[in-house]
Amino acid sequence: MTETVSAPSAPPARADAPAIELVHLRKEFGSVVAVDAVDLTIGHGEFFSMLGPSGSGKTTVLRMIAGFETPSAGAVLLEGREVSHLPPYDRDVNTVFQDYALFPHMDVRQNVEYGLRVKGVRKAERQRRAAEALESVRLGRYGDRRPNQLSGGQRQRVALARALVNRPKVLLLDEPLGALDLKLREEMQVELKAIQHEVGITFVFVTHDQHEALSMSDRVAVFNLGSIEQVGTPREIYERPASVFVAGFVGTTNVLRGDLAQRMLGHAGLCTVRPERIRVTAPGADVPAGAVGVGGLVHDVLYLGADTRYVVALEDGTSIIVSRPNVGDGDGLTAPGTPVQLVWARHDVRPLGEDVTSSSSNLITTNTGGTTT
Repeated sequence: MTETVSAPSAPPARADAPAIELVHLRKEFGSVVAVDAVDLTIGHGEFFSMLGPSGSGKTTVLRMIAGFETPSAGAVLLEGREVSHLPPYDRDVNTVFQDYALFPHMDVRQNVEYGLRVKGVRKAERQRRAAEALESVRLGRYGDRRPNQLSGGQRQRVALARALVNRPKVLLLDEPLGALDLKLREEMQVELKAIQHEVGITFVFVTHDQHEALSMSDRVAVFNLGSIEQVGTPREIYERPASVFVAGFVGTTNVLRGDLAQRMLGHAGLCTVRPERIRVTAPGADVPAGAVGVGGLVHDVLYLGADTRYVVALEDGTSIIVSRPNVGDGDGLTAPGTPVQLVWARHDVRPLGEDVTSSSSNLITTNTGGTTT
């Protein structure tokens, strides 16, 4: 008689473990390394965002957490349970995609119930849970409507309810607001954060939009070229960027080097100062203790509604961006060619690493004798 040996089962989840642990995660597509040595821990109940440009590796990491991609190396742990080689349906996660993927021939209630019906949940139970999920996304009265009778924001919330009805430990959101217009996207940012607080589960949100990440997240991981450049709270990421890339990708900034950096740091290197930290004074005005003043001319003026952005050419021909809120009827800085003095406090200047090859469309690099990029 032949003895049957069962395959070892995956270890059970541990309540004391983080919601997600990524251990030296790597993903290769042929000769291309999409994700390289990513280590990350996400706690229970966090709203965690993975932020970065296209091709930075953030969506690939999300897909490995979901089970849609298998790591080339490293491990994915959910509540301490190794799940790297388990299929998506064996993981206690659900994913919301940008295109919603709602069934057009089903009404809202049937769409939300669908996953429960596939699992064999009884009708009364799945109707009750679907009603709860729709209430949680503020669509309790919309169960009888078809997807084509809803706005984009409402369809996004139906997709969210369909994921929440399964009561996952982790909800993965892959750029779910990308198809919405700006006003609706901003409204849904508020809605999503409120819903996450109410349901209390871990949200992992992938986006290339810095404003989404900063406005909603408890913590943010900034991705670049397959690796994580920095992890921190939105304030830490913005106020204390760890690299030139983070400083330029998250918000607009001025990266200083040469003589200006020497005056800021006291040694050669790179440093950054945010445009809103810079004051504009009359040429020759007193510079307070602990501050630096440099003269220049207003080169360009960009009216942005809530604030105005000034491009100021310094005496050496390089440029600095200044941002000032629009209050009252204006501040007199209305025309290019106006001579000014820029003043900023030394404590508003942050040192950076030496990498000058990273770039982004938001990065303003100031060189003595150089150019603005």
